[in-house]
Amino acid sequence: MFGTQHLALFVASGLLLNITPGQDTMYIVGRSLSQGRRAGLLSVLGISTGSVVHTLAAAFGLSAILATSAEAFLVVKLAGAAYLIYLGGRMLLDRSRELSVGTFESEPGWAVFRAGFITNLLNPKVALFFLAFLPQFVDPAASSKTLALLFLGAVFIFNGTMWCIFLAVAASAAARWVKATPSASALIRRATGALFVGLGVRLAVSK
Repeated sequence: MFGTQHLALFVASGLLLNITPGQDTMYIVGRSLSQGRRAGLLSVLGISTGSVVHTLAAAFGLSAILATSAEAFLVVKLAGAAYLIYLGGRMLLDRSRELSVGTFESEPGWAVFRAGFITNLLNPKVALFFLAFLPQFVDPAASSKTLALLFLGAVFIFNGTMWCIFLAVAASAAARWVKATPSASALIRRATGALFVGLGVRLAVSK
């Protein structure tokens, strides 16, 4: 669809990544607990807007590279696979059991949105992830790799936004559950790590 491949695997990987407790998750939960649902939703909007910028950068930047030659596509694929294995390995080796939820002082709505946007936009890990993750699911024979990358980014952002909205609305209950079950975040993180390592290896050896 739209020049993509292994779309079901992409959706499953993205969903598992979205529910893995991370910086954005804790930021949204912290905002929601400290400043209420509106601040949490504005944070979600800011973070999702930052992800749109990363998607556009990956789509228009990488499409030019991938269109040049099969060798360029192979280099990007192997580099991305290596990065996914690295991310997965770090998740598997991480021995921390829970992530701390920050607290925030009251701020105007625009300031809350702007903070979420900047937090996501200036996070180099997010930029690297989009550059590594999205191209793995572009069909090498796709007539428009830009369209394929934009479609994948839109799917990933939509799913992530829906999950983050749920977090913002149910932040108090989610925070109590994670605190009462400290092993939960570690279990999810390691499951995601194993998936990323396997995905990276699979993509590295695929033709």
